[in-house]
Amino acid sequence: MDILYFIGIDIAKTSLDWAIYDGKKVVFQTSTVNSVAGIKTAVRLLKKLPGWNPHQTVFCMEHTGIYNAHLLDFLHKLHFPIWLESSLQIKKAGGLQRGKTDSIDAQRIAEYAFRFRDHLRLWEPPRGIIQKLSMLSAARQRLIGVYNQLAGPLAEQQGFITPTLQKQLQKSCQASLKALEADRKSIDKAIDQLIANDEQLAQLFGLITSVPGIGTTTATEVVIATNELKAITDPKKMACHAGVAPFNYESGSSVRGRPGVSHHARKRLKSLFHLAAMSSIRMKGELQNYYQRKVAEGKNKMLVLNAIRNKLIHRLYAVVARGEKYDKNYTPMLV
Repeated sequence: MDILYFIGIDIAKTSLDWAIYDGKKVVFQTSTVNSVAGIKTAVRLLKKLPGWNPHQTVFCMEHTGIYNAHLLDFLHKLHFPIWLESSLQIKKAGGLQRGKTDSIDAQRIAEYAFRFRDHLRLWEPPRGIIQKLSMLSAARQRLIGVYNQLAGPLAEQQGFITPTLQKQLQKSCQASLKALEADRKSIDKAIDQLIANDEQLAQLFGLITSVPGIGTTTATEVVIATNELKAITDPKKMACHAGVAPFNYESGSSVRGRPGVSHHARKRLKSLFHLAAMSSIRMKGELQNYYQRKVAEGKNKMLVLNAIRNKLIHRLYAVVARGEKYDKNYTPMLV
């Protein structure tokens, strides 16, 4: 793309700060309300810029979840180029920073877009059904979190307080726990129905869940995180994104750390792949044998589990690439 203007937008719940960078300096800044009316006002001001052409601009912004909704929807309908970037990526690229305001952040985002324009990745919205799946999954996680906040302490305090008080506390929370569990089951049913009603999604889930150890919950998070495996097409990149890929930690002759996974990862995915790995080693089969063999050789159990997480990710991508369900007896054809 031959880009004339790099537009950085800092997004807050109620406001949007805009900064326009032409490759040499910030030529315009403004602030609007985070609403459709506010975005329309900003676009009218942008049209007054010299040589304005929406197809020679890029609108760069951080991923801020639901606060992005109005802006992404409006700009996409106008077919404006959109670059949605990780806030951590922009922050790390900015180097040492002093001071922080919304207007300064907008400038930094615009300058980031200019500096890394050769790494430009235009954003495409997921299908509507994936957005619904994402919202249902998020609600499910919140329900589980609240349930655990109530149920966890009840189980832990047993044996440390009088039986009478324990019984009273359990009775006080019983209705809430039942309601939370009922709501969680209702969302599970809605997710299953959503998948079943979409042929493309049902086929994708059928392939992913055919891998031993991977259930609907893990498959759901994978589909959401990768936009149906379109945003992250390489299993190695997925392993990195999920905090599974190990990296060396060494420098010169004095720094010699053990290889380890990065903390900059999607924690939810990492947790789910860990549960999937635990499930797979409990079932008779290749992965259970692999785990037992490596542990018997003296390997660290967590390192072996991490290797199994990696194997699950590669198997997941392999079955989707082939378009065939997992077959433990599958052998690749020699060409």
